[in-house]
Amino acid sequence: MASVLGTSSSAILASRFLSSPSSKTSSPSFSFNPGQGNVNRLYGGTGIQVKKGRSQFHVAVTNVATEINSVEQDGKLKAKNSQRPVYPFAAIVGQDEMKLCLLLNVIDPKIGGVMIMGDRGTGKSTTVRSLVDLLPEIKVVSGDPYNSDPEDPESMGVEVRESVLKGDQLSVVLTKINMVDLPLGATEDRVCGTIDIEKALTEGVKAFEPGLLAKANRGILYVDEVNLLDDHLVDVLLDSAASGWNTVEREGISISHPARFILIGSGNPEEGELRPQLLDRFGMHAQVGTVRDAELRVKIVEERSRFDKNPNEFRESYDAEQEKLQQQITAARSTLSSVQIDHELKVKISKVCSELNVDGLRGDIVTNRAAKALAALKGRDKVSTEDIATVIPNCLRHRLRKDPLESIDSGLLVIEKFYEVFN
Repeated sequence: MASVLGTSSSAILASRFLSSPSSKTSSPSFSFNPGQGNVNRLYGGTGIQVKKGRSQFHVAVTNVATEINSVEQDGKLKAKNSQRPVYPFAAIVGQDEMKLCLLLNVIDPKIGGVMIMGDRGTGKSTTVRSLVDLLPEIKVVSGDPYNSDPEDPESMGVEVRESVLKGDQLSVVLTKINMVDLPLGATEDRVCGTIDIEKALTEGVKAFEPGLLAKANRGILYVDEVNLLDDHLVDVLLDSAASGWNTVEREGISISHPARFILIGSGNPEEGELRPQLLDRFGMHAQVGTVRDAELRVKIVEERSRFDKNPNEFRESYDAEQEKLQQQITAARSTLSSVQIDHELKVKISKVCSELNVDGLRGDIVTNRAAKALAALKGRDKVSTEDIATVIPNCLRHRLRKDPLESIDSGLLVIEKFYEVFN
């Protein structure tokens, strides 16, 4: 792999450990060339057929103040063209560890999100927001503010679930996975949702106005500078992340709705530490460093200058790579359920977690899921030792107990234990 911007020392050790003349790959890290991989073989049969014609059922959300109207195709195109141009994901130079963690979470949202920590000005928020173009489409119930899944009762709102029990036919549409930004100055009412004052004053009825957690259901919730987030908002995120549901009890309103989202946070460790309870909720942890190679720095500056000069032309130059990478993600999502991992490898993963004194079982679960997602991304149906070596530092690094007298990086501790157990 080409030189990496901010690659951790643990990833370098892992690549050296697993490299051999007989191996097909020289590094356990994933190659981010979108043109590689068995895309054509994997990408097929993933389209979703939607029945044409007018549906007999329309979702009526009586206790929701937000009125959602159907948008015509040309209106969507105009809205897309009027949005602020986003830097292409394929144009990000280096940062392979961070990009891999983000891609694996898109393939398998149950991994539990990513915490990205690193120096200021290293492209953390730019990389996260560039992920929008690669997000696949999902089936949602038309007109539902919670993006309810028409096939999964656990991801349905109360009204949709009641309609299903009545035997009503749901109107289903395809929409891209949503990314919601949680600003630091957001109020708890805006995050959780609250009573709609306007409807209460004009119509005299109690109506619930959904918040950001409702909008982020089955999508991505991104918190920039998450280590500076107020404690009361951290408590809200902890509660929703633990249960997958958001419960609002205020002003005579009692309502619960699904709030299953991929939690992505970024921050600078110099600005403050993150609460251990919230840190453990992130499935993976990526460290980003400042690039030291002069040639790479020049390339980054030139690419950014091209984007600032003409964003649309710059994005068009990466359309082919973006499309190939999106197809690779779609193919990996469709084949993820068929990926297998040997029982022996599962035992070794748990042994690494046990000997590192990792609290709880989240480390075991996340490592297994991330290894399967990486195998699917590479176009294989079986997890290898290389896959585990690539993801295990990111899955366990932030779960180790901190020793104030320990100078070695926690990622190195993980990979050293990996050597010991897997040898």
